[in-house]
Amino acid sequence: MDKMWGDKAVTTKKSQADSDKGKRFREGKYAMFIHWGLFSQFANKWNGKTYYGIGEWMMDKNMANLTTAEYAPIAKEFNPVDFNAKAIVQLAKNAGMKYIIVTAKHHDGFAMYDSKASDFNIVKATPFKRDPMKELAKACAEAGMGFGFYYSHNQDWTTPYGTVFNTKDNLDPKSFESYFRHKCLPQVEEITSNYGPIELVWFDTPGDMKKEYIEELVAVVRKNQPNAFVSGRAGHGLGDYNTLGDMEIPLSNVDGLWEAVDVSNDAWGYAWYDNNWKDPKEILRRLISTVARGGTYMLNIGPDGRGNVPHQQQKTLLAVGEWLKRYPDAIYQAEASPWKHALPWGDITKKKNKLSLSVYNWPNTGKLYIPGLQTAIKTSRLLTGKNTIPLKHYTEQGWTVLDIPFAPGDPLVSIIELELSGEARVDPSLALDPQGVSTFAAEFAETSAVKKFRKGWMEKFGEWKHVTQVTEWTDQGTATWTINVLKPGYYQTELEYSGEGRLVWRIDQKGGQAVQNQQNSSNIYTWQPMGWMYFAKPGTYEIAVSLVEGKQKSTSLSGLRFSPIRF
Repeated sequence: MDKMWGDKAVTTKKSQADSDKGKRFREGKYAMFIHWGLFSQFANKWNGKTYYGIGEWMMDKNMANLTTAEYAPIAKEFNPVDFNAKAIVQLAKNAGMKYIIVTAKHHDGFAMYDSKASDFNIVKATPFKRDPMKELAKACAEAGMGFGFYYSHNQDWTTPYGTVFNTKDNLDPKSFESYFRHKCLPQVEEITSNYGPIELVWFDTPGDMKKEYIEELVAVVRKNQPNAFVSGRAGHGLGDYNTLGDMEIPLSNVDGLWEAVDVSNDAWGYAWYDNNWKDPKEILRRLISTVARGGTYMLNIGPDGRGNVPHQQQKTLLAVGEWLKRYPDAIYQAEASPWKHALPWGDITKKKNKLSLSVYNWPNTGKLYIPGLQTAIKTSRLLTGKNTIPLKHYTEQGWTVLDIPFAPGDPLVSIIELELSGEARVDPSLALDPQGVSTFAAEFAETSAVKKFRKGWMEKFGEWKHVTQVTEWTDQGTATWTINVLKPGYYQTELEYSGEGRLVWRIDQKGGQAVQNQQNSSNIYTWQPMGWMYFAKPGTYEIAVSLVEGKQKSTSLSGLRFSPIRF
C-alpha cells in the first residue's frame, strides 16, 4: 500500500496569498471526505460472511476476492433512495467543514455519476437513475461550500485492461493504454467539465503509473479547472500538495502544503459492524494537532447503501462544529505551532501575534506551564464561548506560568488565548511538565548503534497505524532525549515497546540516577513501568535508553514518558 500511494516526497507548491487557487484548502483547514459507492451496498458482507477491513476493497484478495462477474450485478440492487444532497452538505457546513470531496470513481470502476465513458455507473446500471454528484455540486454551490472529486486513476478492477490485483479476472495489464484512453482520461474530462467550479481533484494510488499518463490528467484539470488543486497522490510529484499516509497524524511540523486524511470510525466505506466511532474530543484533538503541525485535516464519512449518514457520525460532527463556532481562530487560517510539536497538556496554533493554546488535559492544580516561550505576553485569557476570563501570567526559571481556574473552560477542549508583544519566538526543546504526563516519542530521540525509522501497519485490512521505532539494538545502542526540567523531584518512568519474551531496559540520566528493570513484552506496543527517577535541580538533562538484555533484533522502542510523583 505504501508503494501504491506513490512518492510521498512531493514538492509542494505554495500559491500566492491573494490567489483563488486552493484558497479553501489553504485557509479552511477542515474538510469532509465521502467514501460512497457500489461498495456501500455490500456493507462488508458477501454470501453471509462479514469481511473486516475497508469495504471499497471487497474485490481484493485480502477481502472477498470477488470477480467482476460476482461484483458488478450488485448494481441492480443499489438504490440509495434516502440520499439527500442538501442534508449532507448542510451537515458538513454545520460541522465547520469548508469543502467536500466525494468518490466519483473508486478502484471498483463504478462511476457515481452519469458517465458517457462507461455504462457501469449509478445512472445507467442501477434503479436509482439519478446523478448524485450533480446534486451534491448544486447543493454545495447554494450553501457556499467547496466541492471536489476523488478519482482512482491507476486502478480499475472491473474495466478490461485496468490495473488489477485480482488475478481471477486475468486482465492484461500491458493493455493499460486502452483503459486510459477510453475510460480514465474521458472521465477526468467529465468530472472537471460538467459540475461547475471544483476545489480539487483527489487522485489516488498512482503505483507505477507512467509519468506521461499523469501529466495528461493534470493538464485536463489545469485546462478545465484552473483554480483547482491536484492531490499529491496523482504521482510523480505532479500534485499541488502532499497527502500523508491514510489515518496518519504527524508528531512534528511538516513543511509545505499538505493534508491528513482520516476516518471517523475504522474504515472509509460503510461497514455494517463498524461502530468504533471517534468521539468529538478525539476528532478535535486530531484536527487541532494536524493544523498545529501545519496541515489540513480531511475527515471521512461513509453513507450506507441507501444513502444515509450514520447518526453517530452526524452527532459527532455536529458537536465538533459547535466547538468550532466558539473558537474559530484556533483552526481557520491558523498557522503551525512555533514549538513544532505537541506539549504535554495539548497543542498550539498561531495567527499573527496570537497563540491559541488547545488544552486537551486540563490541570487540576490551578496552573498551566508553558516551556520555551521567549516573547513577552501582552494579554492572556481563557475563552469560554461568549465570555473570557483574564489570566495572570509570570515566568519561573524560563518557563511561562499561567494561573488558571480549577475547572476547564470547555467540556471538549479548552482554549487559552495569548496575545504576544511581537512574533512568537520559542525554544522548541522537549520539556518535562511538572504536573502532568509527559510523553516523548522515539521520533524526537537521537540514536546511536541502532536503527530508527517510521513504519506503518494494518490492524484490520486498510486500518492503518503509524509509529517511529528504534530497533535492531546492539550492546552499545542508545536512544537519547534532551529535555528541560522545571521542578526537581521524583518521576515515574515508563517505556512503550514491542518485542518477544522478557526484556531488561536501562534509563540513564547523564550525571545522575539510572533506572533499570526487567519487564515482559508483547508483539504490540504497550507501556510498561520502569521505576522512579529523581531530578535534583531544574535544568537540561540527557536521558538515554538502552536494551540491556533480550532479543535485540526484534525489540522495538516507540516512546518514553514521565509522570510526577506527588507526596
